[in-house]
Order: sequence, then structure tokens, then C-alpha cells
Amino acid sequence: MGHKGMKSKNQKSKMEIWLSTILFVILAILILLPIWLLFIASFKPGGDLLQYGLNLELNIDRMSLDNFVLLFKGQHEYWTWFFNSIFLTAVTVISTLAVSAFVGYGFAAYDFKGKNILFIIVLLILSIPLEVVMLPLYKQMSVMKLMDNYIAIVLPFMAHASTIFFFRQYLLGIPKSLMEAGRIDGATEYGIFLKLIVPIMKPAFSAMAILNGMNAWNNYLWPLLVVRSSDKYTLTLGLNTLINPYGDNYSLLISGSLFSIIPIFLLFICFQKYFIEGMTAGAVKG
Repeated sequence: MGHKGMKSKNQKSKMEIWLSTILFVILAILILLPIWLLFIASFKPGGDLLQYGLNLELNIDRMSLDNFVLLFKGQHEYWTWFFNSIFLTAVTVISTLAVSAFVGYGFAAYDFKGKNILFIIVLLILSIPLEVVMLPLYKQMSVMKLMDNYIAIVLPFMAHASTIFFFRQYLLGIPKSLMEAGRIDGATEYGIFLKLIVPIMKPAFSAMAILNGMNAWNNYLWPLLVVRSSDKYTLTLGLNTLINPYGDNYSLLISGSLFSIIPIFLLFICFQKYFIEGMTAGAVKG
């Protein structure tokens, strides 16, 4: 009876593994299919995208490297937009991680008056979409005379609610005896954070660097409101200007869109070592 029960359990376990494998294969296909469609389209004339849309047809006779020649040698502002996005993404990620880490550390390590109320406010902010606060933010940036300035893109999101929440949850798992030991050794509060806490937070920083980097790189709506000069456009704004019925810009659009995936891919490759560890730890601690 015990042997049959164990055999049935093993069969059930194998069935679960097979079902999980099939499910993840289907998900992988669904995720990779748009990228594959974009890859194929990047070797076709831009007019084909307008006429036939994205498709899986491999017409070798109509495929060439002309789109990539245009991307690298053509007269356009693509690379200006590309490096604008690189710069803004780097500044956004660094500033957001720095400010949010300090705030999350404050919530996790210290007890102060109004702490619970402030943390509830952070949780409430998580439930408010950007579209709700967009007009007040726009008016605030206008009053501060920061329109058409990169500061207006970065400043409103430096203290990011979801990143603060994640860091707070992650730091709750760090024993306070570590901080007490630092104080006994004569370290300042800033020294404790920078020398003792920050090295422990590498997985959390990696996870949040990827997520915030993706958000900053793909950010479209807010830069659309505050940026007016074409030479300050981000890549998402610049590529959007190529979509019009009056010009044949689809060759640049399709190859540029494919190339725009590379920075996020490299970002994940650089931080993927700690990504899963950081996401798991931040989810279960506290």
C-alpha cells in the first residue's frame, strides 16, 4: 500500500513538472514572439510594415540590411534620443535607489513619531496611478520653472513608493544588533548605513535597478508633457514622432525599435545574478 502510494505521488509530481514546463514554454513563446516579429521586420523595407503589418513571412528576396545602414549612417536624431534616454535612465535609477534606500532604511531601522502614518501614506501612494496626479505635478513643475528640463522628469520619482516599500521589507530582515555593533565601534548613523547596510542590500539594489531602469527607459507619458525641444526627446518620444502618414520613416522606426531593446537586455544581464535573490527576499521578509 505504501509502495503504491509513493508511486502515485511520484507520478503526480512528474505530471506537475510536465504541466509547469508546458505552461512556461507557452509563456516564453508568447513573450518572445513579438521580439521575433520585430527582428524579422527589421530586415524588410519600411513600406512592408505599413502595408502588411508585422508577420512571420520570411521573404528572403525582400530582406536586407538597409534599415540598419540607415540607422547607423542616416541623417536623423535617433542617436541623440538614444543617448538622452541612456543618460536619463542612469540618473533616474541612481537617484531613485539612493533616496528610496535612505527612506526605506529609516522606516525599517528607526522608531519615530508618526512612522506608521507616514508608511500608510506610502502604501496609499502605491494605489494612485500617475494619471491622477499628473496635472498637479505638471502645474508644480511649471511653477518651479522646470519645464523642458530633465530635472522635471527625474525629480517627481526620486522617492518612489514601490521602491521604498521594497527596501523597507528587505531591511526588516536585517538584525538591529548589526547597527548597535556599528554604534559601539563609533560609526555615525550615515557610516552604519553606507558601510554596513549598503553592502548587504546588493540583491535589493540589483532587483530595483532592473525594475526602475525598465520604467525609466520606457517612460513616455510624463516626458511627453514636460519636454518640448526635439533635441531633448527621449527615445520613446523620438520614435513616436516617426509614426506619421506623410513620410517613409518606418525603416528607421523598426530598426530603431529593435535596437532600443538592447540596453534593457544588458541591464538585466548585469544584475540578474542578484535579481531573483533580491525579489524573493524582499517579498518574504517583514
